[in-house]
Amino acid sequence: MIITNVENVPGKEIAVHYGLVSGSTVRAKHIGRDFMASLKNIVGGELKGYTELLSDSREESMERMKTQARSLGANAIINIRFSTSSIAQGASELYAYGTAVKLIDSTS
Repeated sequence: MIITNVENVPGKEIAVHYGLVSGSTVRAKHIGRDFMASLKNIVGGELKGYTELLSDSREESMERMKTQARSLGANAIINIRFSTSSIAQGASELYAYGTAVKLIDSTS
């Protein structure tokens, strides 16, 4: 599956347009991560626990988006974007969305 944040893939053309596909996950903070983050706020530096949490969330939302695209018959998702929102105190959603298409070689 080709995943890209641009509208066109060099050497390919869109044969079928399936429309919007998306995937999301909602994650809550972990008390252990919160404790470590509060310590980091004192001395500064990267909040690695949160970086890992966001990375995992991004991967999960992308996998869900790809599953939806495959079920439609797509072999690519173009123009993908990510969005985040606060759902409740201590919980956030990571949402991935894009356009599912079937690409073919432009030389075909």
